[in-house]
Amino acid sequence: MSPTKLNHLLKQTITELSESCSLHGLFHEHHDGDPLPSGPILSEIVELCRAIIFPGFYGQSTVSSQALPYHIGVNIERLYNLLSEQILAGLCFSKVEVENQGNTAQRAQTLAAAFIKKLPELRKILATDVEATFNGDPAAESYGEIISCYPVIKAISNYRIAHELLLLGVPLIPRIITEKAHSETGIDIHPAASIGHHFTIDHGTGVVIGATCIIGNNVKLYQGVTLGAKSFPLDEKGHPIKGIPRHPILEDNVIVYSNATILGRITISKGTVIGGNIWVTQGTKPGEQLVQAKQRKGNIKDTIIRPEDFGGL
Repeated sequence: MSPTKLNHLLKQTITELSESCSLHGLFHEHHDGDPLPSGPILSEIVELCRAIIFPGFYGQSTVSSQALPYHIGVNIERLYNLLSEQILAGLCFSKVEVENQGNTAQRAQTLAAAFIKKLPELRKILATDVEATFNGDPAAESYGEIISCYPVIKAISNYRIAHELLLLGVPLIPRIITEKAHSETGIDIHPAASIGHHFTIDHGTGVVIGATCIIGNNVKLYQGVTLGAKSFPLDEKGHPIKGIPRHPILEDNVIVYSNATILGRITISKGTVIGGNIWVTQGTKPGEQLVQAKQRKGNIKDTIIRPEDFGGL
């Protein structure tokens, strides 16, 4: 291709890519503050939170008990500064926030301080998740192994950090944080989901937990479990209606085995056990056990049967 033709091709392509009609909803124009929250800085923020919650396992690994207050203080100071900047970027990204807040930078600092105040509570509930993971896996030899190695702790720590930020009204950043855990672990938990204490996921890969899920205490999931929506009701223009409850409720002491799919706003009652590879769209009774039936030849039927259908498990 001659230089003249190449130059014409490049100019034409630039013109097409710059046309406003092709950019609707795809172009973020920087108006105020930082242009966008930074992925690498948010990763550092998560690592700082982990280092504060699990000192010695994340961040500085040679921390002594005598020096612990100093190290936590240094980490909290850096966390406050970085988080304030990133929350400011998130607020500036949201045009509604910029229009409604007179002093956006001060609001960002207030939200960062409010989040840091929640760190002791985050440590307490994450400690229950570590305990549940340890007690639920006979292969685990120590809490330290759980904290250092298990993907569920990385995913659930990101989720709990993001959930607190979401409750404070921080835009955009919570979703970025949980999607980072999704990329790192294969576990996809929406930050708006509500999850109780002593939560664990065995193995973890492929788990999906939707935005309006409510999960009680002492719940255990296995790999490949989906807690999703059965359908999306549409408005008069054919657009999905946002913000309505559409994901399952799992009450206390529920166990869901691998590759089970639970869809819709149904209640999986207290103590239910759901076997693997099952499609569930109806709620359960307390203590119910759902499994796939087997034919005498060993072929698996498509139907789901309940314990009373064959004398219990």
